[in-house]
Amino acid sequence: MSIAIMINEKFRERVQPWEAVKSRPEQFERFFNRVMNLCLEGEDVTIKEQTILIMFLDHCFNSLELDIIRSQVQKIVGLTIWTNLNESRHEKLSDNELKQTLFERAFLRKLMEKFLTLIENVQEEKDIDEKFPHETVVYCERFIEFLNDIIVQLPTRRFFNIVLDDVNFVVRCFLSTFVKCLQKNDIDKQKTMDFNEKESTKKSSSNLFLKLLSNLKFYSTFEIDDHTGESLTQNEMIEKHYANVLNLQKAIFKHFRDDLPTFSLQNIKSIDKRNILKDEFEKLSIEKLYSIAEYLSIVSPSSNNDENSKQSKMSLEILLEILISKHERIQSHLELINEMPLYPTEKMIWDEDIVPTEFYSGETCLALPKLNLQFLTLHDYLLRNFHLFRLESTYEIRQDIEDAVSRMKPWQNESISEKNDQQCLFGGWSRMAQSITNFTIVEVNKSKIGQNHPSRVRADVTLVLNTRHDIRQEWEQLRKHDICFLITCKSTTKVGTQYDYRKPFIPQVGLTYVRGCEVEGMLNAEGKVVEEGTDAKPVLPGSTRTWRVWLDPNQYQLDIEQTLNGEEDVYDTFNILLRRKPKENNFKAVLETIRDLMNTNFVVPEWLQDLILGYGDPASAHYSNMKVKIPTMDWNDTFIDVQHLRASFPDYQINMSDDDKIKHSPPFKLTFCDLRQKREHAGEKVIIVEPHQIVNRGPYPYNKPKTNQIRFTPTQIEAIKSGMQHGLTLVVGPPGTGKTDVAVQIISNIYHNFPDQRTLIVTHSNQALNQLFEKIMALDVDERHLLRLGHGEEALETEKDFSRYGRVNYILKTRLELLSEVERLQKSLNVQGDVAYTCETAGYFYLYNILSRWEEFLSKIQNGTTQAIIDFFPFKVYFSDLQTDLFNDQLSFDYNLDIAQGCFRHIKKIFTQLEEFRSFELMRNGTDRAKYLLVKEAKIIAMTCTHAALKRHDLVQCGFKYDNILMEESAQILEIETFIPLLLQNPDQERNRLKRWIMIGDHHQLPPVIKNMAFQKYSNMEQALFTRFVRLGVPTIDLDAQGRARPSICSLYNWRYKNLGNLDHVLQQNEYRTTNAGFVYDYQLINVENFNDIGESEPIPYFYQNLAEAEYVVAVYMYMRLIGYPAEKISILTTYNGQKHLIRDVLNKRCTKNPLLGHPLKVTTVDKYQGQQNDFILLSLVRTKAIGHLRDVRRLVVAMSRARLGLYVFARVNLFENCFELTPAFHKLAKRPTKLYLLPNETYPSVREEAKDQLILHQAQLVENMPQMADFVYNLYNQKLVALQQKKRREDVLRFNSDTNLPYDPTQPLMQETGDSLTSKLDPLSTEYIPSQVSGTKFEHDPNQESSTIENRDDEDDDEYDPSKPFLSTKKTSSTISIEKPDEMEEGEISIIDDTDNNKEVPMATEEDINQSAIFKSVMSANDAVMDTDTIPFMATTTENQEKNDQIDT
Repeated sequence: MSIAIMINEKFRERVQPWEAVKSRPEQFERFFNRVMNLCLEGEDVTIKEQTILIMFLDHCFNSLELDIIRSQVQKIVGLTIWTNLNESRHEKLSDNELKQTLFERAFLRKLMEKFLTLIENVQEEKDIDEKFPHETVVYCERFIEFLNDIIVQLPTRRFFNIVLDDVNFVVRCFLSTFVKCLQKNDIDKQKTMDFNEKESTKKSSSNLFLKLLSNLKFYSTFEIDDHTGESLTQNEMIEKHYANVLNLQKAIFKHFRDDLPTFSLQNIKSIDKRNILKDEFEKLSIEKLYSIAEYLSIVSPSSNNDENSKQSKMSLEILLEILISKHERIQSHLELINEMPLYPTEKMIWDEDIVPTEFYSGETCLALPKLNLQFLTLHDYLLRNFHLFRLESTYEIRQDIEDAVSRMKPWQNESISEKNDQQCLFGGWSRMAQSITNFTIVEVNKSKIGQNHPSRVRADVTLVLNTRHDIRQEWEQLRKHDICFLITCKSTTKVGTQYDYRKPFIPQVGLTYVRGCEVEGMLNAEGKVVEEGTDAKPVLPGSTRTWRVWLDPNQYQLDIEQTLNGEEDVYDTFNILLRRKPKENNFKAVLETIRDLMNTNFVVPEWLQDLILGYGDPASAHYSNMKVKIPTMDWNDTFIDVQHLRASFPDYQINMSDDDKIKHSPPFKLTFCDLRQKREHAGEKVIIVEPHQIVNRGPYPYNKPKTNQIRFTPTQIEAIKSGMQHGLTLVVGPPGTGKTDVAVQIISNIYHNFPDQRTLIVTHSNQALNQLFEKIMALDVDERHLLRLGHGEEALETEKDFSRYGRVNYILKTRLELLSEVERLQKSLNVQGDVAYTCETAGYFYLYNILSRWEEFLSKIQNGTTQAIIDFFPFKVYFSDLQTDLFNDQLSFDYNLDIAQGCFRHIKKIFTQLEEFRSFELMRNGTDRAKYLLVKEAKIIAMTCTHAALKRHDLVQCGFKYDNILMEESAQILEIETFIPLLLQNPDQERNRLKRWIMIGDHHQLPPVIKNMAFQKYSNMEQALFTRFVRLGVPTIDLDAQGRARPSICSLYNWRYKNLGNLDHVLQQNEYRTTNAGFVYDYQLINVENFNDIGESEPIPYFYQNLAEAEYVVAVYMYMRLIGYPAEKISILTTYNGQKHLIRDVLNKRCTKNPLLGHPLKVTTVDKYQGQQNDFILLSLVRTKAIGHLRDVRRLVVAMSRARLGLYVFARVNLFENCFELTPAFHKLAKRPTKLYLLPNETYPSVREEAKDQLILHQAQLVENMPQMADFVYNLYNQKLVALQQKKRREDVLRFNSDTNLPYDPTQPLMQETGDSLTSKLDPLSTEYIPSQVSGTKFEHDPNQESSTIENRDDEDDDEYDPSKPFLSTKKTSSTISIEKPDEMEEGEISIIDDTDNNKEVPMATEEDINQSAIFKSVMSANDAVMDTDTIPFMATTTENQEKNDQIDT
């Protein structure tokens, strides 16, 4: 039992659960059998223990990738659960073996029978709380979850589903006394609750159980053939249904035609409805119903004809329901999806069973689909992802609604009259929401054929924007297809009531309805939609604005039906319009894309389909197993030299095609004999190398091809080789192993080997896409073939615009430049006429004037003399602009002929490009040109996964085609966002033309960001497709040499990877060989104890802060700046958002405005910093009571791998070093002292070579704790300040003009050049270091605060640390929180209280004043009065000062 508990807990904590099992596999079979026996035992096992065992079995069924578990699970869901063993088989088994086999065969059926006995034998009149405690309800929910997880995987479903149907499990559960008691109990509780309790308590025990049961019913009848695993189409499901009803009609016609004379003769569609079947079956007695069920093999035959025997087997209610459910028409999942509104409503948004509001701990189950290893069909795959993506979006929408509406402070309108019919008043306001002054439905179109809802519904929404100008502009910039939400609030709270975030949201604001809408556009003064385009939008008078919006037709139909049934008209009640940030508001487009895919006969490449579903051979898509293998390819500039080539293939025999060593230089064509079926060395590990020369492209410097300068490792070469071949390539790239360089080389090689093929590049972030694109531009790829789709191209570090319209402009500009070259060529040849007018005329010019002259030239030089080339070359005048002579008569004929051919190729390329650009000349519309560029011209197209999901419909419509996909950051992309890019094109003759899929990522780093912990943990939505492929055993190429960090820092995370080593440059280059200036160690774990008895704090839930660590980190940063470290080489990371804001606040108080200190490059969270790096990282781990989410080893790997040269971790050592999962890293960290050792006499950059640490320890200064570090930095700052003041005085002396004996004139330049001295920019007073002893910063939540995410993950704010931005900071009072709100801030935004007056003249401070000043300026208030404490004693280690500090803190 304890082992099962531990494994369950490991699954809940998302850590490796099966390590102990894999270490002793021989014991698992006995353990598994013991668990099965305990599950069937009676009263000896409590219901809570049974729940634990069921959860353990469920986890086993979800871990089928492990052979040891799969072998045991297969015994209880295999074919043997259908029938008994025959007699001949019995004789071959011993008694014990036979007993065990029979037990395994009957285990699941007995387990279900035991469960049904439990839920059916409840006395209905008794209170369920007495009969069934909470543990029993949890057990029942977990049991249904267990069956759900069995039935959604084909290997476990194939034989089990028939047993489930044979028991009639679903029907008996729905009609059980247990469910009736749950429902009755919920109704009784609802009657005793008031309105507020009902609104705040959405969750009910029967609700969750019934939803889980409904999921089980849905998947038990899913559209799949259980035997073959083939997906059933809608027509096949209808045929199957008709066959069942036809068998029923035959049975009734044969045996009961007198009782039901017309039933057998009616049309099937007229009798397959539930109400009709019920009416017909109720005419028959239970005996006849049982006979029909026996005839149809729905129930087991009775042992005799005794009527009591038949009746005792099954009640009339259950028998009726079984017959009806078997023969009623079931709506397909596709019909349900098509009729489902895409926008969430208030019922869905606040339903805790499907969208949990609280932090999910993993201790309860939920009625949610799961993304595990396998899926039934592609439709099942899309269906689960559709629901989960919709629910995750709903969770984010709920956060936005609660934040905006709570800021608006809706209060009850107690003075409603005919003139003033507003349901509520608004005591506040929000940037993202405005009150609606008028809402009108303006259009409801007729339904399309086959639909039961309007084809389109449009409405006008009017607002009065009495806001600041910038906020009004934000509203006016709402674009077409932006999503907004219409909200109805009927608040019952009195005017003046403050919002309390600790209480339930809905009762406080009276939120009643939520409906989504899509913006069509803003209306102008004439009431027409303002069209979007290049022209600026018209300026409208006044503050009243009206938008036309599209409503969801499905939702509108449902609402109107409810209105016709007597309920309130939702569309007459809206009083708030909510908008969302565009970056977070693309959910509807993605959902529509998934729904379109489900309604389309899309074609997945046949070599990928089984792999995506999780079946078949995991290596089936590897290039060595593909039907198409390409033995010979040009590797272009991949290899630096022939030695590099030989070192890259240590397992191959290298055969050079030419023995002349002078010719053994790149580029090389390689023939892999093991990939070819015939000819010499077929199937052998032999490489035939054929060196070749790149043809001369022209005489100009820019004609020379760009070449690769990276000496790839053998593993990287294997990744490039795999990527060039057909099939699936998975590259696992640890931090710093050159993933991007490998990706770029694969793209370049495919580009040169297959010029007619098109490659699609997909990444998770714009930053990664831009990095990839910038490196592609550095290789030999023609930029006219590059295209960047989506936003983010402006971040490219180039003046060139690679967006769609930017490329069109480039082509048009290049066309003019090429035509001017044609004109110059025409003049050089003395050809008359306007041949450079269009691409067409230039083509004729090439054909009749250029080509003919070239052919004539070739005929004249057949005698083979150099002088002939010089004399007869026809384009000498055109190339006269060269700096040197075109030909050299001292060199050979072949040399000069090559130059001539290169010149002709240069000219030919001009006309080739003009021929390609001819289409752009014919098209006059920019949109048409952009589409043509996308479809025909571009060879390498880059976009983010989000853009691919948003624009799939448009891409397919315009005929977009591609042959290869390369995905960077694959382990950070959601499963569905990885799948959609495979289907951005229509099938070609019922086949998908995709040939290569290269996925590059690192599943050992952080997965996709899922904000809701329930979807992340329970539904496993954070699992990327890349990670699932790795779990399935798909072959991977693991890059094994890193070139980012010092080897010592790399050792903190390389244990997580296979044989991760170091590249030569991190062992040899000077910056890696020298130590970090001012520090004894290049990495160190620094223990931080409580400050004033406070460690971690939590001002609001899950918003963790640690003041001591924040102070320590900032003090070390200041120390680094004072000894010369550049600020841009330092980043400060933390694991929680609360700590990030606290550190930013501390930095803002005493570093940002000080030119000596400034702010670091970035202050952000570990999650947000993934994919980035810096030389020096200061890391705060925050927690002091529990490990928190750093227990996820993937987050630890990211945190340890961001630094190149120095890593300093601030944490509670005894907490983290005792965590089992973190042991490998913290064991290394703990080997070094956990107190900071400094060398303050050193300055950056360091010149000290690496040496053993103990040799310099005696010279180092030991820092015991944070207060001592603050004291040390304070003194060091003053020393630096005095030195700078003295230096400034010396500079002033140099300015003195001795010839004229004039006094110092500050406007005169220095007599001696001293460079840009920092002190010339400094006012001594402005550099006075007045940090504070305690930051005083607390982050109290306010409903009107422009809040950041307070989850345990990273938020979406701007990570570039901008000191001009306001920080979260409040004034503490005894009873209330007072918030300062400058005029330019939104209501509720919290600003830092600055108690300094910049315009007030500050008297000169003496040295004594400086020594007595505060280390920090604390800002405190009492009774709303601000007290400035300028004379807080300097923090020291004396008892007296400590007592004073304690008093101040108190």
